[in-house]
Order: sequence, then C-alpha cells, then structure tokens
Amino acid sequence: MEPERPNKVAMKNSFQELIKGIIKENPTFVLMLGLCPTLAVSVSLINGIGMGIAATFVTIGSNIIISQLKNIIPGKVRIPCYIVVIATFVTITELVMKAYFPPLNRALGIYVPLIVVNCIVLGRAEAFASKNNVRNSLMDGIGMGIGFTLALLLISGIRELLGSGKLFGYNVFNKFEPALMIAMPSGALLVIGLLLAFFNQIKEKKE
Repeated sequence: MEPERPNKVAMKNSFQELIKGIIKENPTFVLMLGLCPTLAVSVSLINGIGMGIAATFVTIGSNIIISQLKNIIPGKVRIPCYIVVIATFVTITELVMKAYFPPLNRALGIYVPLIVVNCIVLGRAEAFASKNNVRNSLMDGIGMGIGFTLALLLISGIRELLGSGKLFGYNVFNKFEPALMIAMPSGALLVIGLLLAFFNQIKEKKE
C-alpha cells in the first residue's frame, strides 16, 4: 500500500481542523467559550447571524496574521501583540457595520467592540495560530467561526420563536402565546443549558 502523498496529508489535516470547530470542539457547546455575547445577542436570528459573521471574520483574519508573525513576536509581549491584531480586525468590522448595517450595529451594541477580548478569538490565537502554519490556522478560524455562528443561530432561533412567535421578524404562528421568559437573559441560560444536556446525552449514547 502506497503511503499518502504530503499534499493529501496536508489537505486531510486542514479538513480536520475545519470540522473540529463545528462539531468536536464547538466553541459554545463543547469548549463553553464566548458565552457572554451568546447570552446577550441571541434574542433574534438577525442578531445571531450578525455576531456570528463578525466573530468569524475577526477569528479568520487574526489567525492568519498571527500565524505569519508567530516567529517574529517576542514571547513576553505576545498577548498584547495578539490583542492589537485582533483589535485591528474588530475596528474594520465595526466601521463596516456602522456604514452599511447601522440597525444591526445598534442592536449588537457594545458586543461588537468586545470581540477584542472574546475568549474564542484570543484563545485560538494563543492555542492554535501561534503554533501552526497559515493554512491550518485559516481552517481553524473558519471552523471555529462556523461553529460559533451555528450555535448562535440555534439558540437565537429557539429564543425568537418561543419568545415572540417570530423568525427573522415575521410571525410564524397566528395564535401563539409567547413565553416572554425565553426572550430574557434568564431564558438564554435556560435554552443553552437544555441544549448542552441534549448534546451531552447524544454524545454519551454514541460512546
């Protein structure tokens, strides 16, 4: 049996880095990172999509740059340097949102600038991008971003549907008594807790 070619091995590794952030190491449901913005903005699908795309862009951009500069940045100041890189992409994101999506920017509020200190973005920079090549860091950023976005969409969809009877602002049910508690911060904790229990049960059954 012929050994796998280096290109095939590299592509396989990159694909694995992409998939792990979506399922095996989902930042919300497995690593339990980025819960603060998840709790705050997951009141509607539009907010979930906006925050997910913003965080994905910042994670991908910062992973690529930090992976390229990992041998140049001194170890003693690596965290401040990572924050500067991340803050640059967050500033770009915030300016674009203010220019082209002002209602969404107002809805997300302070949580867009706070992506600078988001555990997902900074954690991937420190734990992965600073130790891996650009391609794998890119795949890691995409995977983590997609995983975070999917988690936001699931939580936001449940909260918007049960909390207001709507999806994307449109009525889904004609006669529906919304559970207002689900639209409150305590409702976000409840939804996340139930989803974590559900996914853990599936995991245990597979094992």
